[in-house]
Amino acid sequence: MSSLSRLDAGVNPVVDTKINAASQRVPIRTQWFLFTASLVVSDLVMTGLAFLLAYYVRFELNIPVFNLEVLPSFDFYTRLMLIMLPFWIGLYWMRGLYDRKNLLGGTKEYSLVFNTTTMGLFLMIATRFLFSDDLIFARGWLVISWIFVFFFTSLSRFLLRRMVYFLRRFGYFLAPAIIVGANAEGISLAEQLMTWETSGFHVIGFVDKKLKPGAKVYRHLNCLGKVDELETIIDQHQVREIILATSAISSRDKMLDIFKEYGVKNDVNVRFSSGLYEIITTGLTVNQFAFVPLVGVNKVRLTGVDLVLKFILDYVLTIPALIVISPILLAIAIAVRLDSPGPAIHRRRVVGVNGKEFDAFKFRTMRVNGDEILEQYPELKAELAREHKLKNDPRVTKLGAFLRKYSIDEIPQLVNVLRREMSLVGPRMITTAELDMYDKWDTNLQTVPPGITGLWQVSGRSDISYDERVRLDMQYIRNWTIWLDLQLILQTFPAVIKGSGAY
Repeated sequence: MSSLSRLDAGVNPVVDTKINAASQRVPIRTQWFLFTASLVVSDLVMTGLAFLLAYYVRFELNIPVFNLEVLPSFDFYTRLMLIMLPFWIGLYWMRGLYDRKNLLGGTKEYSLVFNTTTMGLFLMIATRFLFSDDLIFARGWLVISWIFVFFFTSLSRFLLRRMVYFLRRFGYFLAPAIIVGANAEGISLAEQLMTWETSGFHVIGFVDKKLKPGAKVYRHLNCLGKVDELETIIDQHQVREIILATSAISSRDKMLDIFKEYGVKNDVNVRFSSGLYEIITTGLTVNQFAFVPLVGVNKVRLTGVDLVLKFILDYVLTIPALIVISPILLAIAIAVRLDSPGPAIHRRRVVGVNGKEFDAFKFRTMRVNGDEILEQYPELKAELAREHKLKNDPRVTKLGAFLRKYSIDEIPQLVNVLRREMSLVGPRMITTAELDMYDKWDTNLQTVPPGITGLWQVSGRSDISYDERVRLDMQYIRNWTIWLDLQLILQTFPAVIKGSGAY
């Protein structure tokens, strides 16, 4: 059998239909050109709108906080805006905000918008300082412009991103990808990329020396051929992304050969999975000792500025919230005591950073003789041991069911946040016994404080499987930014109000 016919045997004729149809209608290069052009136009429009709206707020609303003696000049600020717009777009371009690698990638893009907008603010301040006699503008207008530019450009980019995510369902903005290595790591990579449809990767199959072309590997994905046949596979399927499951490639020279061949090509990207590093840590440092670069393992995920930002976010939101809702918390505590005998607060022993145990506070939602009640239901006891949750738990009180549905029982954990045992956002807190469920990921889990909310909260709560919860926790830890925390806090409210998946 020829090489080409053997490769055909490994192809699923359905998987490429959408991409082929979309690329025939609009070539992939044209798709990205149109998207980039749309970004430039939207940034121009939104930045101009932000400057104009800032003028209106500063000079037309007569807000007492501003110096009302400063005379407005609409013509001056209009001319200044027209000068600033190309400068602002140029700054965005220099900072990589039109570079494909920084687009459609979660909160990273918004963080870059914020940093670049802040840089633009300081450049305007420096320009005013250098040319103070000829360039005078209101400080209030400048600060409002900074806020509005960030908000409006981020909003427009958010909407354009959602449009791209929608178009990906029809084959647009998708990159055909192959995974080199059909071992457990390679299959795990495929599972995660296929679960997140917005990733932009369209996995079409595996390349593995141990399998025959056409052998089924995962779902509809087959083995397309061997590593030696990569050139043919890439040409035949117009592959744009090569993902190397590093643990599946025994030879370092083989990985180097693949990188030398395809790592410098403009039309193909080579990406390496993090392999062992992903398992043993969530952060690495490289330092030189005797001019030898050595990789060190961070004991915690967040350090320096990241740690300070998370600390500030936790305290700025937690302290006012506790002050405002303290009467409500007292009323709930009384209701818990009246609903069934026992304390109002339940202490659950859980694992924190670096494996340190602490008591997480919750409103009691179960009867105090819960263990005796569960003994009457051996099948439920077995399910609890297996899944660490019960959908219809006979131990839960009527009030407790209500508190759980809307996550009200977890509000006392705000005290744990103040004690720095927990954070507002983080992985789900677990007991020492549950660490075994995380298998090789338990080290990662202990590098950040558990959270009251997190990816698991906004992704289905208790309706998702335990393995899915583990995957979401690892995704959060690996990809943490302060912007991700803010996003999850905002997404938590509709998830809680909906009340589904909590038991």
